[in-house]
Amino acid sequence: MDAREFIARRIAQEFRCGMVVNLGIGIPTASANHVPHGVDVILQSENGCLGLGPRPSRAAADPDLANAGGEPITLLPGAATFDLATSFCIIRGGHVDATVLGALEVDSQGNIANWKIPGKRVPGMGGGMDLLAGARKVIVALQHADKDGDSKIRKHCRLPLSAVGVVDLIVTDKAVIEVTAEGLVLREIAPELTVADVVAATDADLILPATVATIHV
Repeated sequence: MDAREFIARRIAQEFRCGMVVNLGIGIPTASANHVPHGVDVILQSENGCLGLGPRPSRAAADPDLANAGGEPITLLPGAATFDLATSFCIIRGGHVDATVLGALEVDSQGNIANWKIPGKRVPGMGGGMDLLAGARKVIVALQHADKDGDSKIRKHCRLPLSAVGVVDLIVTDKAVIEVTAEGLVLREIAPELTVADVVAATDADLILPATVATIHV
């Protein structure tokens, strides 16, 4: 299974009935396709939508319906669309139970860097800062290592931070890691890996509980 698909499927397992969940650009949006059967979750896109459904096929896509990344979306019965100001009132007002965001790096203190690589042109931080500050739970979706094989789960972030101490859960193609006051706790590992494999692939120190589960997607 593709690493991005694997991450998206595992993230969807965090959804609970009645939750309002914001899905960020990239891997997070794919989790809309894998909401568990029987889970009635309300998915939000920051450009002004509550009630996202699965991503449509190209033939079924409506050119007037798109998420914050410009990708086609579907709307479930009862969905609502509104202006950007209303969307950010929902976010800043503390009405988002969880946000799922991509990242360039996260670290042992729950810090996140997800908007800028020095020397590269970027349009700006966008709504990420508001989501990181306003959501009750922050779930980070990212591949465990970058293209050079360097860990994105670090002792200390090297890139410009988006927010400090806000991350609650990290989901990668190798592991599920909980951010606690004591540090990063390894909760689950990918089926083909061992705990030693994940520890070796991670720059940050990991706390190892008595039992580490296997990710099932």
